[in-house]
Amino acid sequence: MSRRLAEVARKVGVSEATVSRVLNGKPGVSEQTREAVLTALDVLGYERPTKLRGERARLVGLVLPELQNPIFPAFAEVVGGALAQQGFTPVLCTQTAGGVSEADYVELLLGQQVSGIVFAGGNYAQRDALHGHYDRLTGRNLPVVLINASIEDLEFPRVSCDDEVAIEQAVGHLASLGHTTIGLVLGPVDHVPSERKLRAAQTVAQRLGIELDDRHVVRSAYSLESGQAAATRLIKEGVTGIVCASDPLALGAIRAARRSGLRVPEDISIVGYDDSAFMNCTEPPLTTVRQPIEPMGRAAIDLLVSQINGASVPQEELLFEPELVVRGSTGPAPAPRPA
Repeated sequence: MSRRLAEVARKVGVSEATVSRVLNGKPGVSEQTREAVLTALDVLGYERPTKLRGERARLVGLVLPELQNPIFPAFAEVVGGALAQQGFTPVLCTQTAGGVSEADYVELLLGQQVSGIVFAGGNYAQRDALHGHYDRLTGRNLPVVLINASIEDLEFPRVSCDDEVAIEQAVGHLASLGHTTIGLVLGPVDHVPSERKLRAAQTVAQRLGIELDDRHVVRSAYSLESGQAAATRLIKEGVTGIVCASDPLALGAIRAARRSGLRVPEDISIVGYDDSAFMNCTEPPLTTVRQPIEPMGRAAIDLLVSQINGASVPQEELLFEPELVVRGSTGPAPAPRPA
């Protein structure tokens, strides 16, 4: 008991006597200090006293699919900061290959009496993934917000970057540079944001007279290595521009171009998606479509905290417009190679 008191007191920056008063329900402690002590108990993994267990902790789960793609740490930073301003502590849950699943994390967070959960890039974005754990959250009436597109039958508030506008910007940019044969590197077939991007690309390609058939669309996992393999296939098909569904995929495409003896952007142009950290420092700097991470993250927390406070929030998807950031990886289409 004394060790627990000492650890919690050190975490919060109060005396052990203050912690003891909170745990025993004694008066003389401010509500802010009381909440800080209870949150510290949860964070340190200690059980609350029985009479305090019915109250939800001021913890919020943040479930991410990975941290290798810089876009997810960026979302974590924005969401964590917005939560702290509202008096909540984020609990970061990151999936790893063969490790803890999203469903496992949901059970863990429910056991921690979290006040709500924010998901970014989870199973909700894939039609063929497991979705039963979302029903658990609905059954508990737990406040939830999803960042970016989901399957249709999940009735959670969603904050999304407009995938259709993003792809229109990317393909339109390459078309304005004279490219008429453009390839796409997208996520898996059942991935909803990639479905949206493909539909938009087909529409804009038809309108602009750009060649875009099945040979020019490659599905991929979201990694640099997968981007390299996908772009190698597209280069063999003779495309002069490639639009990728993430920045790591685009970096893989640049590597593929170089290993095929092509120069970027003189021989082939490449566009990424996200504008994640350091994309202005690559060689060449990456042209990409920027997700508005800051307003999206803050909007997600506003929606979550409104639910926690008992307010009803719209179930419609809240769409944010992306911005094309033109750098050095795109240029005029090369002259046709002599036959």
